[in-house]
Amino acid sequence: MTKTLLLAQTLRFDGNPFLNGVEAARHERHGAVLVENGRIADVGCADDLRAAYPEAMIQDLGKALLLPGFVDAHMHYPQTAIIASWGKRLIDWLNTYTFPEESRFGDPDYAREIAARSFDLTLASGTTTLCSYATIHPESVDAFFSEAQQRGLRALNGKTCMDRNAPDTLRDTAQSAYDDSKALLEKWHGVDRLSYVITPRFSPTSTPEQLEALGALWAEHPDCLMQTHLSEQTDEIAWVRDLFPEARDYLDTYEKHGLLGSRGLYGHSIHLEPREQDRLSETGAALIHCPTSNTFIGSGLFDFAMAQRLRVGLATDTGGGSSFSMLRTMAAAYEVGQLGGTVLHPAHLLWLATAGSAQTLHLEDKIGRLETGLEADLVALDLSSTSAIAQRSARAEDIWEAVFPTIMMGDDRAVQQVWVKGVPVKT
Repeated sequence: MTKTLLLAQTLRFDGNPFLNGVEAARHERHGAVLVENGRIADVGCADDLRAAYPEAMIQDLGKALLLPGFVDAHMHYPQTAIIASWGKRLIDWLNTYTFPEESRFGDPDYAREIAARSFDLTLASGTTTLCSYATIHPESVDAFFSEAQQRGLRALNGKTCMDRNAPDTLRDTAQSAYDDSKALLEKWHGVDRLSYVITPRFSPTSTPEQLEALGALWAEHPDCLMQTHLSEQTDEIAWVRDLFPEARDYLDTYEKHGLLGSRGLYGHSIHLEPREQDRLSETGAALIHCPTSNTFIGSGLFDFAMAQRLRVGLATDTGGGSSFSMLRTMAAAYEVGQLGGTVLHPAHLLWLATAGSAQTLHLEDKIGRLETGLEADLVALDLSSTSAIAQRSARAEDIWEAVFPTIMMGDDRAVQQVWVKGVPVKT
C-alpha cells in the first residue's frame, strides 16, 4: 500500500485544554503526517519522517495547517434546504419551516438528493464526520447512510421519533418508533463506518409511552448512542413542564424513561438547573453546543463552565444553525463565550470541533486527533485564504495569532484540502 507523507504545519493535543490548559496543544511548524492504508501511520517533524520513510510519496502543503477533519456532533440533514429561514422562535420555526420540509422525506428520491447535497456542503467546509437527525421516515435514514457509505465516511444517524405535537404526516407511534428504529439499527449499526443513534426528537413531541419504548430499545442496545434536545429555550422548558407536571425538571422526562446515560447526547442544554447539571455529570453524558443556532433562533448562551465537568462537543445544528461551516461555528462559540464571560482560546475552539466532538460520540479511538493508528480523516487549512485574513495573519507572532483570523473570518475558501481515510476529496 502506498505511503503518503503530508508536509504542513500540524497541531496535536496531549489532553483536553479545558482541563489541562492550552499547553495541551502542540504545534509543529514543519510537521508531517504519514498516511497508509487509510490511517495515520506516523506523526512528527517533517525532516525526521522524510528520513524515516524515503519511499513515501510527498505532498507538500506549504504553510497550510493540517488538522483532523471537523466533527459536527449535532445536525439535521433534512433541514439542509431550509437553512437561514427568517425570523422565528423555536416552536414557530419548527411548525413554519421544519415540519413541512421534513414531511417530504418519505420520498426516497428527495431524501437521497438532500443527503448528497448535505455531504457536499459539509465536506467542502472540512467536516468529515456528521451526527445527524433524520425524519420519522425510514427512507430518510437509508438515504443518509447509503450516501455516507458510498463516500466512505464515518457518519451517525437515527430515525427521528415523534408521536404527538407534530403534523399527522410526521407522527409515528410508540410501537412503530421502536420497531422502525430497531430494524434500522440492525440494518446499519456497525456497517462500515456507520453508527445508528436512537433519536427521540425531544420530550414535547413524544408521549411517555414512546419515550419508554425508546428507553427500552437503548437498554437492549447499550453500545448505541442516543441523541435528543434539552433545555434549548425557556418557552420550550415551560411547555415541557405543562406536559410532564410530575417531572422534577426537563432532564427528568428522559431519566424516568431510561433515556439518560453515558452514551447520551443532549443538544443545546442552555438553561439547565443545578440538579440537571449534577445528573448529567454523574452519568457521564455529553452536551452538544450549537452556537449559531442558539443565537439565530434567540435561545440563549451556553455556559462554558460546564466544560470543566462534562464532555462537550460542537455542532452546526443546521438548519436551525445558520452555517454548514465548523469554522463559522467556532467563531460563534467564541462570541457566545465572550457574552457569557468566558474567553475561549483558539485551542479550546479547535479542540471542540475535533477531539472534543469525537469524545462526545465515543469515537476518540478512531477520529478527532492527529495520532498514530487513528483514521486519516484530515483537513488542511489555508491560513491566508482571503486578503482580509492574510493581512492579519501576516502579523502573527505564534500559531494562535495565525489561526484565529481563519477561525473568526474563514469559510470554505480556507479549506485547502480534505481527506477521507487518506483519500483526497476536495481539490
